[in-house]
Amino acid sequence: MKIAIAHNAVDAASAPDEQDVLVQADAVAEALIELGHAPFLLPCDLDLAGVTQAIEKLGVDLVFNLVESLGGTGRLISVVPFLLEALAIPFTGAPALAMQESSHKVLAKAKMRHAGLSTPAWIGPFPREGCSVEALKSMPESSQWIIKSTWEHASLGISADGIRTAADGEALLPVLRQRADGLGGSCFAEQFIDGREFNLSILAGPNGPEVLPPAEILFDGFCENQPRIVCYKAKWDESSFEYTHTPRRFDFPDADKFLTDTLVSIALKCWQVFDLRGYARVDFRVDGEGRPWILEVNANPCLSPDAGFAAALDRADIPFHCAVGRIINDATEDATGKYDRPVEPAAVSPKAEKPAKNVNLLNSLPDAVFRHEARPGDGEAVREMCAATGFFHSYEIDVAVELLADRLEKGAASDYEFVFREKAGRLLGYACYGRIPCTLSSYDIYWIVVAPDRQGHGLGRMMLAEAESLIQKAGGTRIYVDTSQSEKYRTTRAFYQQCGYHCESILPDFYAPADGKVIFCKKL
Repeated sequence: MKIAIAHNAVDAASAPDEQDVLVQADAVAEALIELGHAPFLLPCDLDLAGVTQAIEKLGVDLVFNLVESLGGTGRLISVVPFLLEALAIPFTGAPALAMQESSHKVLAKAKMRHAGLSTPAWIGPFPREGCSVEALKSMPESSQWIIKSTWEHASLGISADGIRTAADGEALLPVLRQRADGLGGSCFAEQFIDGREFNLSILAGPNGPEVLPPAEILFDGFCENQPRIVCYKAKWDESSFEYTHTPRRFDFPDADKFLTDTLVSIALKCWQVFDLRGYARVDFRVDGEGRPWILEVNANPCLSPDAGFAAALDRADIPFHCAVGRIINDATEDATGKYDRPVEPAAVSPKAEKPAKNVNLLNSLPDAVFRHEARPGDGEAVREMCAATGFFHSYEIDVAVELLADRLEKGAASDYEFVFREKAGRLLGYACYGRIPCTLSSYDIYWIVVAPDRQGHGLGRMMLAEAESLIQKAGGTRIYVDTSQSEKYRTTRAFYQQCGYHCESILPDFYAPADGKVIFCKKL
């Protein structure tokens, strides 16, 4: 299938929590390629007409929705799902209404309360006419309250100084009024549950939603007067104490079995109450008496390789690409379970430590980007990278550099186009392609090279998919690739076949005796 990965558009000035969506998009793209699909990145902004035109031009079969905000605000998180529903285009994750109801934290809490689910008391939201303080009437005067954004996620604005003790509602209203602008324009106060914190991830499957192994966030080495909360620093500031002292664990003593079973049951009830699809995460606090309280239901939790959902998949021994396949199945109502692999309980040591935030599946941190125009200096970088692979003769490398020189000299008049993947100024890989002279819409892929230390992680497939997307946008309908018939190029031939290319012809003894030319083709 052709699948667009929709995500909120970000730039270099975006905050770390916003930049993280690019890491998610790259991880999903790699998984889609591994599953045999053709992914296309689709940055989304407030230009909905432009988003619609891009979707229609791509002609995608499905949209993998990773949009977390639009125009820098989380309150528009459901706009793209509503747009896709209006266009009758299937997409992954929660339906638009479920996304809206679960993302507005106060509406979500009211929905939980109506369904008989326990969630901490709240005051707000502010600003709103008739901001409610009724919850304080039944609370002890020493109750603590934590100030939260109504719409924004990723722990935005959550910090130790956001916890307040209030004897009456009127004392909290000025605080809400003061904090609203910095919390996405709307905030509320929630009763602070001083206790343990759990995250339960849920994944769709052929037999219904599956709750992945429960994870507990540990507040390791926190001082007596230091609030045990997962604040913004704990998620995004790698230099902070909170970041390095909030690992997660999946192993629990037998005494916790009743508690974890209860959390699993409640998480499944949340899935049903909010009509969720694909995947989700439910966050809990457990008080000193062992009672669970639902903090929030996240209908599109972070899919970054270092985040909690990926850690739970790892603990359940479910490969990431299989999870992506199950999410796709749920979006297309494919009940075959073809991406679901029966697994035995993981026979690995407990993963109590949180991985470093810089680790991901695809060498694809936010500063790893595609570039399509050649620059002076690329020739030497390509020469060094090709030579480092040990795969090419010197005269072949000379040809690769000559094609770059042709592009630099002639610009758009050149017959050669390029895709570069680079990070922090370093070339990670590149592809060269061009329209075949005297044809209307046939193209050749001339080169695809990946730096030796980046091979084996799907980067070659990503560059090929990017080149295919550009060729299709230029009106190309057929792509040809030539390679050798020798044993040395066996893995190269397998690579193209796995990417949907079919052998069209073999020219015996083309390169040398017993070394023929294999011509592959892919129809767009």
